[in-house]
Amino acid sequence: MKTKKIVIGAMAAAMLSLSVCSLAPAAAADETVQISVSKTTAEAGGQFTVDVSLADIPAAGIQVLNFSLKFDSSLITIDSVTPGAATETGAGSADPTAASLENFNSYTESEGVVAVMWSTGLDDASYWIKNDGVYCTVTGTVSDTAAAGTVADIEIVPVARETYDSSGVENDLIDCGYSSDGKAVRYNVNTTAGSVTIGSATEGLRGDANVDNKVNMADAVAVLQNLANSEKYPLTAQGLINADCDGTNGLSGLDAIWIQMKDAGAI
Repeated sequence: MKTKKIVIGAMAAAMLSLSVCSLAPAAAADETVQISVSKTTAEAGGQFTVDVSLADIPAAGIQVLNFSLKFDSSLITIDSVTPGAATETGAGSADPTAASLENFNSYTESEGVVAVMWSTGLDDASYWIKNDGVYCTVTGTVSDTAAAGTVADIEIVPVARETYDSSGVENDLIDCGYSSDGKAVRYNVNTTAGSVTIGSATEGLRGDANVDNKVNMADAVAVLQNLANSEKYPLTAQGLINADCDGTNGLSGLDAIWIQMKDAGAI
């Protein structure tokens, strides 16, 4: 993980180069980008990986996206943040500033907060982010003193800074948008937090999301409801471990499909 001391100057330069971040927004696009963090399980003292994904990207694309990941540093630490497939736009080779400042950057903002940013100074929208998918992959370590069953949330929050240069007002929005004719256009953003559940993925009955010692359609429904609204439809710590069953890392719709196939006898 790059430290704030090393990267903050480069990040600030990138932000100042785009009116999306450095000027008060002139327009708000009536479109909403979805940003979500996946869920996973990991043992105390072990490693974890979660993906931060984008969905519903408007046709115009994203020229700059800047937010922070907030987590309980007593439970987990973030060791690295690497760019995902959604950021592979070709801007790196076409952007003349990319040699001195990479399009994708991350830094430790404060204890338990890591800032992440992708941006390009290119006005050609063909080099902007336009495809849904993984924006970045986060790798970290679970504290060796974390108790089994503990859930460490990973939230998406605005970067701590002024709303725009010399505003004197603390930023409370996620920077997501583009500049047009020297003016900023900002998208609305919906976020979904992810988590790391402390425990062994081998414990419990595989697929038993509702922890009733059976694997059936009720478990698939429980997984889909949790993915749609984890606060309204929470799973227990053991349920989250059981539900992550399809062989990939983190809870997703693929787990619900695996459970349905298991219930139908296809597995």
